[in-house]
Amino acid sequence: MKRFHIHVGVKDLNYSIQFYSTLFGQRPTKVKEDYAKWMLEDPRINFAISTRSGKEGVDHLGMQVDEEHELAEISERLKKADLGVFDEGATTCCYAESSKAWVKDPAGIAWEAYHTMADAETFNTTASACCAPK
Repeated sequence: MKRFHIHVGVKDLNYSIQFYSTLFGQRPTKVKEDYAKWMLEDPRINFAISTRSGKEGVDHLGMQVDEEHELAEISERLKKADLGVFDEGATTCCYAESSKAWVKDPAGIAWEAYHTMADAETFNTTASACCAPK
């Protein structure tokens, strides 16, 4: 099963947590000093916010999958769109261990397709930013 993903860059994490918790009618499922995430069932969405994106507003969109074969299917469809897919593979990003691929749509919006394997204690394990490759 797939879940739509939106990552929004925010300036004030605590204020934003208050706002989105009120909007969604529930507290985040994960909160770190620079990041919060809601795993909503209605609508089925993974909504994340962080102070790390370097800008305010929508940072990137994506599709989170439950099974590795679903990631392979989405990656193949992205390759057929011929927009330059970046297969990142296994990585730690946004406090999660995931396997992912990236593409920018015709409007220049970064999209990720990913399968999360486990939670992680760190935001990422590389010196570069892990969200929305340049």
